[in-house]
Amino acid sequence: MTDVITQPAPTAAPAAPHFGLTKFRDPLRIPPLIRPHSWWHQDEITINMTAARVRLHSQLPATAVWTYEGQFPGPTIEVRSGKRLRVAWSNDIEGTIPLVGVRAPIGQAPANTPGYRSPDGGLPPGVEIIDGVADLPPWTVTHLHGALTNAGNDGWAHNATLSGHAQLTEYPNEQKSTTLWYHDHAMAVTRFNVHVGLTGMYLVRDREEDDLDLPGGDHEVPLILADRNLDTDPATGALTGQLLFKVPYLPGGAMIPFTGPFNLVNGVIWPHLDVDARWYRFRVLNAANARFFRLNLIDEEGRSHNDAVRIVGTDGGLLPAPAAMPSTGLVLAPSERADLLIDFSRFRGGNLRLTNANVPVGGPVEPDLMEFRVENRDRHDSFELPEKLAESYTRLDHDSPELADHDHLFVATVPPGTAGDAHPQMWELREITDNPPDEFPAAGIIQVTDPATGKVRTFEKVASLFDETTTFFVDHGRWAVWNLINLGGPAHPIHIHMSQFQLLTRRRYQVDQQNNVPGFDIAVGGTTAPLAVPGAGDPIQQHEEGWKDVFQLNPGEWLTVAGRFEGATGQFMYHCHILDHEDEGMMRPFVVHPPEVARFHVHPGGGHGEH
Repeated sequence: MTDVITQPAPTAAPAAPHFGLTKFRDPLRIPPLIRPHSWWHQDEITINMTAARVRLHSQLPATAVWTYEGQFPGPTIEVRSGKRLRVAWSNDIEGTIPLVGVRAPIGQAPANTPGYRSPDGGLPPGVEIIDGVADLPPWTVTHLHGALTNAGNDGWAHNATLSGHAQLTEYPNEQKSTTLWYHDHAMAVTRFNVHVGLTGMYLVRDREEDDLDLPGGDHEVPLILADRNLDTDPATGALTGQLLFKVPYLPGGAMIPFTGPFNLVNGVIWPHLDVDARWYRFRVLNAANARFFRLNLIDEEGRSHNDAVRIVGTDGGLLPAPAAMPSTGLVLAPSERADLLIDFSRFRGGNLRLTNANVPVGGPVEPDLMEFRVENRDRHDSFELPEKLAESYTRLDHDSPELADHDHLFVATVPPGTAGDAHPQMWELREITDNPPDEFPAAGIIQVTDPATGKVRTFEKVASLFDETTTFFVDHGRWAVWNLINLGGPAHPIHIHMSQFQLLTRRRYQVDQQNNVPGFDIAVGGTTAPLAVPGAGDPIQQHEEGWKDVFQLNPGEWLTVAGRFEGATGQFMYHCHILDHEDEGMMRPFVVHPPEVARFHVHPGGGHGEH
């Protein structure tokens, strides 16, 4: 394994150290760019996955990782809309996964601190090595997140390959300018494979974007956000650079998803970026396993300057018009993307920090993500913020003609402990309003009051684990409205493969102090009586109106999202993008097939839902 990064000396006075590391010491690493349609005029490339050693910080020893093309994160692949690209994802990784997996009783050994061993090298009471992690082979399958591609190219979780084999894929790129990303999606071990480095960004360009003349070149920068933990030498307490997957667990055995004390941007812990006093474009991705980032731009006195930021795009591409950055910060859930413009001209000679406002100052986790150092000079900048962006954008609502005839799909997430299951679950629902059970609560039975009609509707759980029977089938070319309901527990970022969607409505039930919806009996796993019509949820903000493939489903929320399943067919996945939840069972398949074929397909579950 070879080092793939060397860090130059700092260019400004360093900040105070944290866990022995000096914040903002190292420059932001910019992933190399691969432009097959521009440089090489190719439509076929090979991306090699290899083991490597990288420095996450210049004060750390090198860290063993798994990479795409020897880079952490992987190269940014940039393509033109409408031009096909074939990629051979070649697995050339040797050895077992370079990760130490540890679990500790909640509250006894904080997961947001480095290290896990006692000074004598032993394990403190209750701390356990997660059995089997150290033995994991390089079994990988790459998913291009947000891509419109046939199912055979989508990175089906069971279709992972071992070292010495390649995954052959074809991406038509028949979609608008957008920010996609690629990452490992292997069944049951996605959280570990992504954690050790298998991520990268993928940009689609089109003429509509070109005509806007947005900041580009050195003034367009990817920002891939993540968090990690590191092991320590038990005798000295010094950080070793070894990646540490350290998670707390509850008395029932459920492990809480990983979050770590070290914030990384483009694979560097607390980096800095020297910027010109002009507009920049940042393609931001939350690639963390589970952490939600609330992005906030602040100066050296801690004052917020979110008014200098404009949001011009989200998961599925450009917004219809620039949107203001929320004054309280922009929340990005795992796998969400944001296309941001920042005007640095008003901060000449100053330093700004991008922070995570969800994290309190002074805790074990630093709120700081990175620092921007603005040059102290006037600079001519010809860029002017456009009033309109995506002229091709059309806003949907429940009365849109596109949705006059569509499928309804219902999915509910339920809290940990439901019917004795330690982890949160994702239930696929089938309507049984005409044949409800005689008594309530009943296991797997949910009754709701329809907000549109006021009528009580009864649903039963028909599947929750990935390998159970497929019950969602959608005709190719057809629109579908997904009803996503969170009956309690944590927030879940729900990702639906194959298409892009718009958020139509956000409603909310009242929740108790444990964030659970009263009326849902956790012990039984069913509602005691029909849930009332949910109240109005938080208003849909301007930056939430764009096309998206990930939606934050908060406790008590009922979201409706609409998308058209056109341009690709086959068996796809949808899941919670907290990777620990995904691996622990919160993932389900669905099928998109031609309607002419569907009439001959005999399958359980009642088919398409409601037409």
